[in-house]
Order: sequence, then structure tokens, then C-alpha cells
Amino acid sequence: MDKEEERRRFIGELWQRFEQLQAWAVENWPDKEQPLSSADFVEARKEILGLRNPTPAAAPRAPEPEQGGPQYIDMNPAPWP
Repeated sequence: MDKEEERRRFIGELWQRFEQLQAWAVENWPDKEQPLSSADFVEARKEILGLRNPTPAAAPRAPEPEQGGPQYIDMNPAPWP
């Protein structure tokens, strides 16, 4: 099984378990005056769906000074002449 298929299966199972958790949370929420709804879980759904297209790996970082990296990195550009 290739990694993409494994990723799809994982996300599918994660989504199913999340839906079960959401249903349980809505059903068992103790504050009946302010009940939970599916809208309360929008951000979590976005995060799960974001797993389908992960961001590319970040550029490799420069080594720390203890590892032989630079002691100081000038972040200010030089002024125009």
C-alpha cells in the first residue's frame, strides 16, 4: 500500500471517529441552556480536512550557533546609497 492510500484511509477513519465524538459531545453537553451544535466544530473539521493536502516541508533551518551556525544574522537591509 502506498503512502497516499494509507493517508486517505487514516483521514477517513479519523473523520468517522470525529463525527462519533461530535455526536457524543452534542448529546452529552451539560449546559442545556447553551447547547452545542455542529457549528461549534467547524475549526476542528478544517484541521482534519487540511491533512489531505499537507503543506510542503519547510526549508531546512540553519544550524544553531552551538552546531557551527552563524552567531548573528543581520535582518536589517542596508540603506540605499
